Amino acid sequence: MNTATAALQTHSQHTPHVAGDEKIRISDLHAFYGESHILHGIDLYVNQGELVTLLGRNGAGRSTTLKAIMNMVGRRTGSIMINGRETIDLPAHQIAWLGLGFCPEERGIFASLSVEENLLLPPDVRSDGMPLEEIYQMFPNLAERRNSQGTRLSGGEQQMLALARIMRTGANILLLDEITEGLAPVIVQRLGEVLQQLKQRGLTILLVEQNFHFAAPIADRHYVMEHGHIIEEVPQQQLHARQDQLNALLGV
Repeated sequence: MNTATAALQTHSQHTPHVAGDEKIRISDLHAFYGESHILHGIDLYVNQGELVTLLGRNGAGRSTTLKAIMNMVGRRTGSIMINGRETIDLPAHQIAWLGLGFCPEERGIFASLSVEENLLLPPDVRSDGMPLEEIYQMFPNLAERRNSQGTRLSGGEQQMLALARIMRTGANILLLDEITEGLAPVIVQRLGEVLQQLKQRGLTILLVEQNFHFAAPIADRHYVMEHGHIIEEVPQQQLHARQDQLNALLGV
């Protein structure tokens, strides 16, 4: 164990929470791709209306954690409770119907379709999906490009579209994977504003993010991952005091 890890664990203070508020509760989660054992007993929770990040270096297991929640890995064991329901044996499509929206790193939009066609395609997983006009108010860039094909969008516009498609479904638990990667600072700033708006609406967000400076001011709590383990939980109010230790862990 390195010095930064030891120091963080020495000062660990877990945030009190009420079990009834939990939207996600993961216990002793192991995940495998073939013979490769990627996650080694993950424990975490996300409460109603929280934005929680998974921080760590590349290869720590952060993206695999999101995919394991959606049952998009080779094999998983342990417990994944969504809204109090055990989902470890459910297929991915049934997990989505519980109100989960997954935005993968590769975005997954239909490049040959227009912005508006992409937004009209997603099925409703809950009854309160965001109307098109509200989407366009939240993402003015998409309103301007509503008739443009996905191939003609910038990287930032594609990311906005990927997030907007999830909002159309009515999902109220968002799993977001590296949504700021490679984007211009002005787009990153806008995405931060959107996440704050979604939090204010009561949505629950689990965010994998490499850009710690983006994640730090908007998250309620941070989990730090290393080699398929969660090595620390850092509440927002402790960030300043533990900044140097976090920087050492994350290589910032």
